[in-house]
Amino acid sequence: VQLQASGGGLVQAGGSLRLSCVAYGPHLNINRMGWYRQAPGKQRELVATVTGDGSTNYADSVKGRFSISRDNALNTVYLEMNNLKPEDTAVYYCNALMSGRNYWGQGTLVTVSS
Repeated sequence: VQLQASGGGLVQAGGSLRLSCVAYGPHLNINRMGWYRQAPGKQRELVATVTGDGSTNYADSVKGRFSISRDNALNTVYLEMNNLKPEDTAVYYCNALMSGRNYWGQGTLVTVSS
């Protein structure tokens, strides 16, 4: 499985960005897709996940501001990020869980200026 993420960039505080991640590979049967992030000097942390039936989970720090969605037909997961804050600055990584194994994308940088 290969994951291709896009949509990162530079935005001012209060702005919005939308991340996308497409999964490629044969016989895709992905249980859960999601986004994690890693800020400089910090550990990678969960941002949000979504299962195949649409159940979602969010980090407390992004609840009410971020929204995750998934298009199963396109094997794509989206992360709509609103009211961005400087503390959201990080490399965002797409994740897919399939057959008990985690797969990671290459990461996309999100920078929020104050």
